[in-house]
Amino acid sequence: MMLVSTISYIDRNAIAVLIPTIQKETGLTGREYGWIVAAFSYAYMLGNPLWGMLLDRLGVKKGMTLAVAGWSIASALHGLAGGLLSFGILRTGLGFCEGATFPGALRTVMQTLEPERRSRGIALSYSGGSLGAILTPFIVTPIALAYGWRMAFWITGATGIVWLVWWWGLCKRPDLAMTPKVESTDFVWRDRRVIAFVAAYALGAVPLGFILYMAGLYLSQVFYLSQRELGTVLWIPPLGWECGYFFWGWWIDRLVKRGIRVEEACRRAFLIGLFLSLPLAMATSITSLSWFMAELFLAMFVTGSFIVGGIAYATSVFGNGRAGLIAGLGAGSFSALTAITAPIFGGYFDQRNYEVAFRVATACPVFGFALWYWLRGGSEYASGRSDTPR
Repeated sequence: MMLVSTISYIDRNAIAVLIPTIQKETGLTGREYGWIVAAFSYAYMLGNPLWGMLLDRLGVKKGMTLAVAGWSIASALHGLAGGLLSFGILRTGLGFCEGATFPGALRTVMQTLEPERRSRGIALSYSGGSLGAILTPFIVTPIALAYGWRMAFWITGATGIVWLVWWWGLCKRPDLAMTPKVESTDFVWRDRRVIAFVAAYALGAVPLGFILYMAGLYLSQVFYLSQRELGTVLWIPPLGWECGYFFWGWWIDRLVKRGIRVEEACRRAFLIGLFLSLPLAMATSITSLSWFMAELFLAMFVTGSFIVGGIAYATSVFGNGRAGLIAGLGAGSFSALTAITAPIFGGYFDQRNYEVAFRVATACPVFGFALWYWLRGGSEYASGRSDTPR
């Protein structure tokens, strides 16, 4: 599951790395690029909970086979795109099918690992996203420089088909081949804690989407980096994201082993992450490329506290039966915010109003934690499970 999430992020992030070159050839503006990002994000938003419910019923073997086949085809066809409409259609298909990535990852964790190892399991399987973001510049930049940006999409799309062959062999394991049982009483949409989880996850991760999609433009426009030079530095922020996943997964599991309730462990992770996220607001005042990349590394490191902590909180509240749906709601809500904010950030970048863009991105985790803290205290629909061990 780590490797398939790696593949999914290489597929989705290739355009973020190659956008300066694509803009020169196609004439796309920053705002149009924002709408292309939004097309992916809206489809991803819808796909996540739908795939989550489907995986909770079909199981990961069949569900992930359908999803990976679909997004691999959509990714490869990016090599035929030439403008806003074609990119928008293909990004929509890619986004919808990739909505299965994290529901499948969490569904697999809940089926195969005991409770005291699940936060680390979440971190490992989810970390493929950050690993994919790290690897994307190293993979697509040399291909694009040697053979053109279109070939980069053809090659990255083909990797999903290779993974599918291995997946079908792996799914001979009984715990992966099984069809899970859905517990209909575990999850109530009107429960305040559902909104609390979504707020912590989605708003806490807004800086993640901001950096992933806008860092290449900022470095090109402000630091005047070429496409080749971008490939040498864009791996640094996702490395912080990768390290963050493993650190926060380990730290939350460690607190739970010491007898601290999952909700309290998550609260501590959120507070530390919130404090460390604030310097991003002043990143535009940094004139050194090295220090700027270090700040982006830190900003992406702390998003792991909201993602891993949010998932740990939700699974402790709602149990195992709706693991796919929980993951889908988290990733889908994050994608919804990315869809809303990407054109806004793109417009700010067109106007060279970078300070406002960075401050808006920094403010989102503050609101996310405040909403989580206010809403987390149960609900009239609660069934006494809020303190139940995972």
